[in-house]
Amino acid sequence: MSTLEMTADVAPNGTEATVSVAGQPTETVQYAREDQLRTGIIQRASEIARENGTDVRLTSKQSNGVFRLLVSGDGRVSPDNRVELQEHTAPVEPLRRTRPMVVEREIQTPAAPEAEPTQEAVEEAPEEGRRSFLADDSAALPPATGWRGLVTRTTGIKIAPSLAEQERLMNVRAVSQHWAGGRSISVVNGKGGVGKTLTTAMLSAVFARHGGSGVIAWDNNDTRGTLGWRTERSSHNATIQDLGGVTEQLMQPTATIGDLALYVHHQSADMYDVLRSNPKLLASDQRLTAAEFDALNEVIKKYSRMVIFDTGNDESSERWLRMIDHSDQLVVPTSPSGEAAESAALLLEELSQRDERSAKLVKNAVVVVTVAERSTPAAEVARIVSGFEKVAPRTVVIPFDPSLKSGALRFDSLKPATKNAWIAAGAAVAASLNEQNA
Repeated sequence: MSTLEMTADVAPNGTEATVSVAGQPTETVQYAREDQLRTGIIQRASEIARENGTDVRLTSKQSNGVFRLLVSGDGRVSPDNRVELQEHTAPVEPLRRTRPMVVEREIQTPAAPEAEPTQEAVEEAPEEGRRSFLADDSAALPPATGWRGLVTRTTGIKIAPSLAEQERLMNVRAVSQHWAGGRSISVVNGKGGVGKTLTTAMLSAVFARHGGSGVIAWDNNDTRGTLGWRTERSSHNATIQDLGGVTEQLMQPTATIGDLALYVHHQSADMYDVLRSNPKLLASDQRLTAAEFDALNEVIKKYSRMVIFDTGNDESSERWLRMIDHSDQLVVPTSPSGEAAESAALLLEELSQRDERSAKLVKNAVVVVTVAERSTPAAEVARIVSGFEKVAPRTVVIPFDPSLKSGALRFDSLKPATKNAWIAAGAAVAASLNEQNA
C-alpha cells in the first residue's frame, strides 16, 4: 500500500510547526502549549490520510529528537517499522548495547503427566462461552521511554512499547513480585574482587525499588566484609555482632520491625537495609557457629521478605556452609577473566557434590558477568559466557560502568544500559525462583 510523506518542522519555541506534504510546505500550525502542538500534528496527519485515502508517514522534527510515526485516517498511530528496520541493520558494538545480554539455556526434563482437573476447579470454572466482564490489564503496560513514551504522555494515544521496552517492562514485573515465606539468595564465588559485594547491593536495590521494602543485604563475611563501606550508614554503628546479642528479644511477640532498625542500615534511595559485618575485627573475633547463624537468620526471616547474602572467600567456614543450607538461590558473580570464571565454575562443581540440596541450587544458579574494564574485548566476554553453558542455566552480562568500580554503590548513579542489565539479572533470579516453585 502506498503512503504519503508528511514532515512537521517544530520551531524552537515548541508551539509552532511548518507542515510539508510530499516535500512541499503546505501550512503552519500554532498552539498555546507544546503538548497541544504534538496532538495537533498527529490529528492533522490523520486528516490528510483520510482526505487522500492512504496512510501518512509522519516525521516530526523537534528540539529533543526526530520522531517517525505511521498515521492512518481512522486515527490509529503506530511506529514506522520501515525506519526501525533500517536502523536495526546498523552494526552494534556488543559491549555497548542498550538491551542487557541475557543467556538462557533450556534444561531438558521429562514431561510430567497432565493432571486431571479437581472437582473444585471444575465447579469454579465459568460457564463455557461466557467471558468475564473484568478486563485483564496485567499486560497493558504503556511505554515510558523514547518517542513512544513521549507520544503516550502528551497525547493520550496508546502506542505499543518497542521490543526492547517490552522486555524491560517484563523484567520489572518479574522483580516486583513477592514470594510466600520469603526467599534467601546467596552471592558466592571463592575468589575475591569478582563483584560479590556490588552484585549483592545492586540486586538488593532492584528487588527493593521495584518490589517494595523488606529486602535485607547481609554481609555474611568473616574476613573484613566491605558491604558496609560501600553503602549508606544510619545514625548508629551497629553490626551483626550487636544484633547477635538481642536475637531472643527480637523473636518475642511484642517485638516489632521498628526494633530491627537499631541494627540495620537503611538505604534511603535504594530502599533496602544492610546488616553490616565489623571490618575492624579479625576473623577469629567474629566467627559464627551454626547455632548463632540460625538464631540470626530466624530474626531476619521474621522481619524481611528477602535476604541477599554477600559472602567472603572462605567456603569452609561454618557460617558460609550454614548459609548455603538456608539458601533458595545461588547467584555467582564473575569478571570476564579466566581466573575468576574458573573459580566460579570450581565452586559450583564442588557444591554439586556436597548434598542433594546444594546440587539443586547449582542446577538453578544464575551467573552474572560484570565487565570491570572499558577495554575488555567483546570476544573475551563471549568466551566466558559460552564457558558457563554447561554449568548454569542463565548468564547475564553487566556492561562496563565507571560508577561500579569503587566508592558508594547507588543504583541512581548507573547508566541506563547498566540499570537495565541489573534489572535483567534480577529477573533471571526471579525466573529461577519461580521455576523451583512450579
